[in-house]
Amino acid sequence: MRTLDLAPLFRASVGFDNLTRVLDAAARQDSVQAYPPYNIAKASDDAYRITFAVAGFSQDDIDVVIENNTLSVKGKVAQESEDVAYLHRGIAGRSFERRFQLADHIQVIDATMENGLLHVDLKREVPEALKPRVVSISKASSTPKIEGSVEQKAA
Repeated sequence: MRTLDLAPLFRASVGFDNLTRVLDAAARQDSVQAYPPYNIAKASDDAYRITFAVAGFSQDDIDVVIENNTLSVKGKVAQESEDVAYLHRGIAGRSFERRFQLADHIQVIDATMENGLLHVDLKREVPEALKPRVVSISKASSTPKIEGSVEQKAA
């Protein structure tokens, strides 16, 4: 098994300490579970849609939960009648749980069910305080004094 050395990334960045944990969790999850199939689509620069193929599940059988920047989609099997004898059973009806680690400021906008597909719409909503802003530079006649500076303490 190959390992990925992220040391150069950590030397050139700050605040990405949990990146290795996220990458490791993603690698483990995809190799273990492939049900239900899903698509992730980018609708625009700040909008995404995750679509799950959940044939045989109703809206009451599925829970969509967001906790600590993690989106969890869980499906629980409804009780089936015992009097049905299947000759072939190709529609999977087993319980599932899928987890997605969401980036900062990604919000779940809506979840809809249509024709056996569950659509979860997400949008990046960056708060105004965190958006880039331009600071104007003014011309000063003298050097500004900052409160608590060394020059003021000496005076």
